[in-house]
Amino acid sequence: MKFVLFYHSLISDWNHGNAHFLRGIVAELQSRGHDVQVYEPEDAWSVAQLIDDGGEEAIAQWQARYPQLRSHRYRREELDYARVLDGADVALVHEWNEPALVAAVGRQAPASCRVLFHDTHHRSVSAPEEMARYDLRDYDGVLAFGEAVRQRYLERGWCERAYTWHEAADTRVFRPRPKPAERDGDLVWIGNWGDDERAAELREFLIEPVRSLGLRARLHGVRYPDDALALLRDAGIDYRGWLPNWRAPEVFARFTATVHVPRRPYVRLLPGIPTIRVFEALACGIALVSAPWDDAEHLFAPGHDFLVARDGAQTREHLRLLVNDAAAAESLAAHGLATVLARHTCAHRVDELLSIVASLGPAENAHSPPHFRSLSHA
Repeated sequence: MKFVLFYHSLISDWNHGNAHFLRGIVAELQSRGHDVQVYEPEDAWSVAQLIDDGGEEAIAQWQARYPQLRSHRYRREELDYARVLDGADVALVHEWNEPALVAAVGRQAPASCRVLFHDTHHRSVSAPEEMARYDLRDYDGVLAFGEAVRQRYLERGWCERAYTWHEAADTRVFRPRPKPAERDGDLVWIGNWGDDERAAELREFLIEPVRSLGLRARLHGVRYPDDALALLRDAGIDYRGWLPNWRAPEVFARFTATVHVPRRPYVRLLPGIPTIRVFEALACGIALVSAPWDDAEHLFAPGHDFLVARDGAQTREHLRLLVNDAAAAESLAAHGLATVLARHTCAHRVDELLSIVASLGPAENAHSPPHFRSLSHA
């Protein structure tokens, strides 16, 4: 089959975690013999930030690491939808696209093409007015990265068909690496400060435990304001800035443990949705301690795949155990890795995607009758 994917960026994962999952899905589809074409805007914000941070060499390094992946970079005003979608069996459009593009793909997709909208953010609950700008009347379904998001689309009458399609680990890249005899430290955290959606949580579940235990800790990420950087310095945390996502496995191998600190909107409004970094950390075989989140969909076995800390004090106890008991850390990491390999790889998600497409029935009836009404009129 021919898949045409419209995403913010395949090239850059600078503050763009969706790129991690997208790369894995593209690689898995290609490995099964499918024709996969990815389109991203020429002026994608994440690419611009990547170049500002790492220069053009950062793009060259990405291409060297993913030689089989290609991205068509287009100018919005010049995109020829009819040409791009010609012969497509499936068009997958991510929610970090402009409303005009989302609507145009639905209108101009050939009758033989299934058109799916992919939502991997909390805006359906935190900014529904933004989602109301999207016109999905010609779409065949919504792929929501959690059951809570899927239910929100149905409850608001935004769609008649929506499917839960979680993110997962690209195990071609995210897998255990050899651990050196002398590790670089006790704890590593890879994540972005962002829009202050978890500033208090990062202090409680990451910065203060490191400070109080005197751990050797390293942090990678972007969008850290000056006051956050000052907190890291005061806690003795080695801040290293942006890390190419594909280098995370080698970094995880040099530390004993990591932590998961979910953003506030997910904890409060969208239970059951972890970030992709949970899947990737576990796939790399590192012991994980998580701040509280409700695994409402039973994706994991909390307490066995990772340890759950109800507050900063319990985070300290869990980290103390893992740093001082190598057998406990290795057992926890092994259990988490086994769960990912059994249930949460990009191969599993491609199986699910193909099953969803098949369930939609004969492609020639894809857009008649329409299954969605415009979000702008919901």
